[in-house]
Amino acid sequence: MKEPSTEESLVMISALQHYLYCPRQCALIHVEGVWSENYLTASGRVMHERVDRRGAETRRDIHLATSLRLVSHRLGVAGVADMVEFHRVEAAAYGDGTVDGAILPGRVGWWKPYPVEYKRGAPKSHRADEVQLCAQAMCLEEMLGVSVKEGALYYGEMRRRTAVAFDDVLRKLTEDTARGVHELLSSHKTPEACWTKGCRACSLLDVCRPEDFSARDSVRQWMRNQIEAAGI
Repeated sequence: MKEPSTEESLVMISALQHYLYCPRQCALIHVEGVWSENYLTASGRVMHERVDRRGAETRRDIHLATSLRLVSHRLGVAGVADMVEFHRVEAAAYGDGTVDGAILPGRVGWWKPYPVEYKRGAPKSHRADEVQLCAQAMCLEEMLGVSVKEGALYYGEMRRRTAVAFDDVLRKLTEDTARGVHELLSSHKTPEACWTKGCRACSLLDVCRPEDFSARDSVRQWMRNQIEAAGI
């Protein structure tokens, strides 16, 4: 992707997750500045705040950093990681020659970053959460000059982590999604609503009103069918 010319060109990492979930939701939040909270987003916010309050700590050979600010000028994104674990490693390189260990200020040795994103629910059929986490990993790679090959998603309903490998397929999806978000936001246009089963869980349901658009589309289709049947 083309490097943004200004800091204002950067989009939030969370916008990538919103975009894959629903482009209209992404535009409502990041173009129109609309936000509404329901019990799902509220419980998710509480989980994030709980993680933030832990602050930085070190457990033997693992250093935990919370609310870590991230940026990637290549992707054109910026945001805050829930948690990044830095694991002490003996060597600073993988067998394939890529570097996995970084030097941290005030700490001795090499440390491998391992991003962890917290979600209140359960794993989903789409890859929006994985793309958000991969974007964090790509930010860490650019900022620290290391290779980040794996991270984890912690789902509150399951109370356990799901490991995520940042393979070529996921990285390409992340790059394509970032590009799509930039194009959407630069257009300053909000896509029309389209009802899906995911709409029921969206906190913007009452603002978006996808059922109204679906009903209108149904009427339009009925009228087209009547015109075609009449041979007009």
